[in-house]
Amino acid sequence: MKPLKLLFIRHAQSVGNQQKRMQGHAEFELSAEGRKQAEKLAHRLLNEAWKPTWVYSSPQKRAAQTTEILLSRFLAEPLPAVVSDLVDEPIDPLEPELKPAAQSIPIEYADELCEFQNGIFQGLTWAEAKAQYPELCEQLESSPDWIQIPGAESLEDARNRCHVFVQRLLDRHRDGEQVWIVTHSWIMQHLIAELLGCDRSWRLHPRNTALFEFWIDRSRWHRTDQNRFNTDLWQIRRFNDTHHLAMADL
Repeated sequence: MKPLKLLFIRHAQSVGNQQKRMQGHAEFELSAEGRKQAEKLAHRLLNEAWKPTWVYSSPQKRAAQTTEILLSRFLAEPLPAVVSDLVDEPIDPLEPELKPAAQSIPIEYADELCEFQNGIFQGLTWAEAKAQYPELCEQLESSPDWIQIPGAESLEDARNRCHVFVQRLLDRHRDGEQVWIVTHSWIMQHLIAELLGCDRSWRLHPRNTALFEFWIDRSRWHRTDQNRFNTDLWQIRRFNDTHHLAMADL
């Protein structure tokens, strides 16, 4: 039986990433470099024939634009022969053949996939935050314990929305499906911890356009026997994979 395949994708570089801003729910476009990164990832996934049957994306601009670039490759239609014969451009032998899309790919913009809602720090650099909120920043720098930022969501709230999303994902999809989840670095840590059943969230440092791929035997997901420990049924196929970024610019 073919497994349920889940591919978690961090969005490409945004202008906010370039400027080292704590973006939170602030809206930033992809940078020129980010668009190149997304194109490289699209090229890689197309070459791997990793075509999604369903896509979930954060509605925030940097994630939504990444999703649009990725999907544009998979939904591209080849030119009819009567037209392509009139095009002077030579065919690039390294370019993968574009297959006609039999159907559109369903996409859902899910609020649970939004980045950490970081309150009064939204959109600021750390230097700007220190200038505006020196006492709070000093507290944050001097203690590893969680200190609630005014106006921000709590860790429990963030983990709870990840739980809601992962449960919806597993309830809705079955073996044989291939699903993309395009999201942000901070919340992705909690999403993956939730999927893996961890009672802690772990620091991952996902790079822009990093891939985390999981294969699940969905038909056996709720078994409580020894199959829970059967690693043939639950596989981590890629983890923080950004090999496509080493490709030459397209």
